[in-house]
Amino acid sequence: MLKNLTALLPRALVLAAFCACPMAQAQAQAQVQTSAPSRIGFVFTERLMTESKLAKTADARIEAEFSKRQKAIKDMLARLKTMSEKFDADNAGLVEPERTKRYRELAELEKDVQRTQREFNEDLLQRKSEERANIAQKAYKLIELIAEQEKLDVVLQESAWSSPRIDITDKIIKLLDK
Repeated sequence: MLKNLTALLPRALVLAAFCACPMAQAQAQAQVQTSAPSRIGFVFTERLMTESKLAKTADARIEAEFSKRQKAIKDMLARLKTMSEKFDADNAGLVEPERTKRYRELAELEKDVQRTQREFNEDLLQRKSEERANIAQKAYKLIELIAEQEKLDVVLQESAWSSPRIDITDKIIKLLDK
């Protein structure tokens, strides 16, 4: 039995050597690939959302779209303030039914103002989110384009600190502005 085992041993060694060669070659390639320096880019997304012409145009559009509603809210607030001051001044001389009636009117107007302000803020926030999403979608396509052109391995968006050397924000803004 020992004789059979020693006869098979050289075959097993040759077979093991054949199996080990491709694995060693793959490992060597992996080490070469990992030893190459990684290329990193960085984008300040907030700058894209505030400094690009696309963002400024979107802000102007939103401002124009919501200016009438904002003026209406200011008018409602002024009316509420006037009614409240008048109620406070007249309160002592009013009879109970009139006092109750004016208090209810005042409370109803205050509820309307609060509801209108809440709806305005929700609509404004939603509209800004839509515009930001549109800008982000265009920016991400441009980020991918620049990453491919400059052969970047990764592009980061958030960091505590980044070197200006890896900042590609200005390039993205220039492409967004075209």
